[in-house]
This record gives sequence, C-alpha cells and structure tokens, in this order.
Amino acid sequence: MVEQARTAVLRTAMKSLLLSTATMGIFLLGGCTGSGLLGMQREPANLAAPQDGDFPNPGSSILRQGTVPTTEALRLMRTGMDKDEVRQLLGTPHFSEGVFGVREWNYLFHLRGSKETEDVVCQYMVRFDSSVRVSGLYWRNPDCALLVEPPPVEAVQAMAAMTPQKLTLSADSLFGVEGKGLKDMPPEGRLRIERLANDIKRNFRRIYYVVVTGHTDRLGAEADKMALSLARADAVSKLLAQQGINAKVIRVAGMGDRQPLAQCPGTAKTAVLQDCLRSNRRIEIEVVGEE
Repeated sequence: MVEQARTAVLRTAMKSLLLSTATMGIFLLGGCTGSGLLGMQREPANLAAPQDGDFPNPGSSILRQGTVPTTEALRLMRTGMDKDEVRQLLGTPHFSEGVFGVREWNYLFHLRGSKETEDVVCQYMVRFDSSVRVSGLYWRNPDCALLVEPPPVEAVQAMAAMTPQKLTLSADSLFGVEGKGLKDMPPEGRLRIERLANDIKRNFRRIYYVVVTGHTDRLGAEADKMALSLARADAVSKLLAQQGINAKVIRVAGMGDRQPLAQCPGTAKTAVLQDCLRSNRRIEIEVVGEE
C-alpha cells in the first residue's frame, strides 16, 4: 500500500511538471513570435510616421490623468535608446501595450503652457525596432513639440514680420458639393494640391507654418458644417504632407460658415442658391516662410 501511494504521488508530480513545462513553452513561443497573452498577435511597429488614428484613445490610459514630465527628460529622448533608458526618463507606458514583442509605448502627458493658459494634454508615442531600440518619437499634436522645444525668439519675430502668402481654392472643384475626404477628391483635385505643394517647396527655402482652413456655405446644421469644413481642411493638409511639406508645420482649422464671402437670399436648398453660395465653399491655404 505504501509503495502504491508513493507511485501515485510520483505520477501526480510528473503530470504537474509536464503541465508547467508545456505552459512555459507556450509563453516562450508567444514571446518569440510577437504574440501576447491569449495568443493575440501583435503587429510589428510601422516604419511610417503614425497618423492621428494610430494613437490610442486617451480614455483607455491606465493613468487617466497622465503625468507631468520635465521638459529636460523629453529633450533627452533620442533614437537608439533601449527600454530601460526610456523608462528612466519617462516612466512606464500609460497604456496596456501587451507583454511580449511590444514595439510601441504610448504616454499621456500634461505639459506646461504659458502663464495665461492651462496645461496642455499631449500624447507621445515611442516606437522600437527589432533590436528593441528606439526607432521613432512622435507627438499626436505637433504643437506639443513646440512646448518642449520652443522656436528661437528671433524666429518668432521674423515670422511676425512676414506677409503670409494666401491662396483660395474652390471646395467644389476639390471635393464636389458633398465630398469631404481624400477618397472623395477627383484626380484633377489631387493634381492641383500636388502642384501647389511643389510650388510651395520651390518658392520657400524655409517654411515656418502652413495654415489650411476649410469653409462651408450656410446650408445645413451647425455641427455638420463645422465637421465638414474641418474634414476637408484635414484632407488637404494630409495631401500636402504626402507631397513633402513637413506635417509638423501644418495647422488645420474648420470655420464652417462663419466667414462668408457671398451673401445670398433664400433658405430653400435650390440649385440657384447653391450656385450663389459657391464662393463660400472654399479652402484657404496660408503660407509663412522665407522665400
């Protein structure tokens, strides 16, 4: 009986050992293939600069209020750093990034504005290469970078003294009456923006900023008009960036129908009224730089 009991205990111990070994093998395999817990595959870091939609929802942050880093720590961030060096400067990431094969860390920061303004909430992304070294550093809002590295005073004074170069484009010719995104832009509209980007690069040896502002007519709900004007301006700004204009210097605004050029009578959405309001549906592009 004693011998039988001893044999049963040994069998149970062996089963436990085999189960533990198999479980450990699954986790190790997950680490080698870039899979996280539950076998969820994690995509490798994208080599292209992230778009706005690539950043996580701020509401999903582990630290809902974020943190207040020092500007000195942010200025020390460089490509080539390992994760321990990043952690020493910025702390652990503020979002649930996974366990194995993680190639991206995201942070939610509160940066100090001027004395007259409140703190600015900024999202910061750190990407790692296959050697787990920093390969890219990105702000969701380019204005946040200016809080860390403000431009020299002489550059600000020079910008204030310059006369902006302004161009107005018909939104109808770029998007049609209803279109709002790049997918709605016909080839001739894309070509016009691409040529404009080339002209800007050729005529300015240094660009301080480009402001793209969308405008609509007065027909429709207020919220819809604001959203449409902003979406159109955003589409144009993205196309400018694709053609080599530095995305960090591009600012986007949507004004809705607040700055009309034409005043047209009538409230019914007729073809005559829409044609009269055509000049109000426009995209304005303003460039300040050294020619």
